[in-house]
Amino acid sequence: MIKDRDYLTSLTVNLGLISNVVLAVLKTGIGILGHSPAVLADGINSSSDVIYYIAVKIFMKQAKKPADKEHPYGHRQLESISAIVVGAFILTTGITIFWESINKVFEIIAKVDAGRSASSWALIIALFTFLVKIILFYYTRRTAKNTHNPTLRALANDHLNDIMASVAVVIGVVLGRMGFYWMDPAAGAIVAIYIVKTGVEIIMDSSSELMDRLPDDDFGKELRDVTLLVDGVKGIEELGVHRFGPYYTISMTISVAGNISIDEGHNISHRVEEHLLEHFNNGLRKVHIHYHPYLPAAEQPKGVSTI
Repeated sequence: MIKDRDYLTSLTVNLGLISNVVLAVLKTGIGILGHSPAVLADGINSSSDVIYYIAVKIFMKQAKKPADKEHPYGHRQLESISAIVVGAFILTTGITIFWESINKVFEIIAKVDAGRSASSWALIIALFTFLVKIILFYYTRRTAKNTHNPTLRALANDHLNDIMASVAVVIGVVLGRMGFYWMDPAAGAIVAIYIVKTGVEIIMDSSSELMDRLPDDDFGKELRDVTLLVDGVKGIEELGVHRFGPYYTISMTISVAGNISIDEGHNISHRVEEHLLEHFNNGLRKVHIHYHPYLPAAEQPKGVSTI
């Protein structure tokens, strides 16, 4: 499963890298020669994509390394770190493009720059980018769902961002060719806003994973419901979920009857571990269960839940 996951991840990253290299060269060249600030801004975005795709490849190679003495759970957390790097690149690029585009709009409106109509090639490359990114988005999103890789999820979001940006570029180029020259760089600013939004979302999402946030409320509820089905479990005091690549490690404190023996408490904990591992079918790497004697709600220490 891991080998298939790593193969799909590597294939998806390589496909995105090659596509962005081609798009970066075409859009940057046509943006300059075709006098289109919007296409040029999109070309700069694709150039930054190439840089962070190379960074992603380095991180993904390191993430495959097996567990060692210093990293007993392996190196899969690098996938979330890689996603944050992607988000940082996207955010920085977006801010830079936005200010450059706004300055260009001001110069044209203030008559500092007369502005020029973009060539038809600018429109063609914008439409071509739109089609390529739609294909990459659906492919990358499907692979991200199959592999549960946060980096691929970040890359899929970036492809969606590029689709929206391409629509803005097409509109800007068309209106620019109709004589509204300021609309071309204005489209570049709209592109930048989508870029910044995507970068922030990727950073926030990946940071939450590194901070051990539950994947979603349904997952946490399912963990609790499955645990409470085990005979002898009176409640759940604490639940911790830690992600390592496609797997989760569960740390849980359960409540059991206070008058049972240590061996009986151990047997209940062991049954909980087996039940969770079987129920989630390879989705969990390890389950650590600790047990406390059950106390009525009125006697529970403040902050402890026996849900």
